[in-house]
Amino acid sequence: MGVVQGNKVKVGFFSFTEITDPAEHHSYNEWHQLDHMPEQFPLPGIAFGQRWVSTPACRAARAADGELLAPIHYVTLYLMLDPVDETLRDFMALGRELHEVDRFHQHRRALLSGPFAVDATLATPRVLISAEAVPYRPNRGVYVVVADGDEAGLDAEATLDVPGVAGVWTFRSRAELSERYGTGRRTIAVCWLDAPPLDVAPGLDALLDPGSPDLVFAGPFETVVPWQWDWFDQSRPG
Repeated sequence: MGVVQGNKVKVGFFSFTEITDPAEHHSYNEWHQLDHMPEQFPLPGIAFGQRWVSTPACRAARAADGELLAPIHYVTLYLMLDPVDETLRDFMALGRELHEVDRFHQHRRALLSGPFAVDATLATPRVLISAEAVPYRPNRGVYVVVADGDEAGLDAEATLDVPGVAGVWTFRSRAELSERYGTGRRTIAVCWLDAPPLDVAPGLDALLDPGSPDLVFAGPFETVVPWQWDWFDQSRPG
């Protein structure tokens, strides 16, 4: 188990996002992938970022889908470095600047958004890379678990025995950050997948306690591929 010692990433900034107009998915993806996300990477405190989509098939495969996050279509994760307070100030200031010049998508709503401290990092031995490198390895999607409180909602080490899981990171709310950003006392686990998310999901579902009152959300997401944004098009076959 590779706990945080030596990991340059200290915080994961999550945004669980709903698109409020069904006709706006294409424009949202074009904006986010070609404009908004690239603009974050020149910030000195941003190590990496990626976004994933809950396609209609992924939505149907959710193992837990509480009221808070039921409407979401996407999850974004930015990995942030020390000094965390300065990084967050830069990140939020950039967001305000983009708003002011009309470079922010209007048909979106973040239902849970904010920074969570990196808690633990693990990698499946077969991938050979270190646990700290897992987010940078190409993936086909993620499986995300959100739980109230300090427990991750599933046994992180057990996920490494599920075929298709490359590694998992867990993130926890930190009092001073949750108070400032309103994230509540929650834990988020992200499993990076190198097999189709819908194929991997049943093995991870089996590790959950579906009756737990602390389980807020659990389910698969697909990796967003540039210019392939037709998951919600009405004319898409199947």
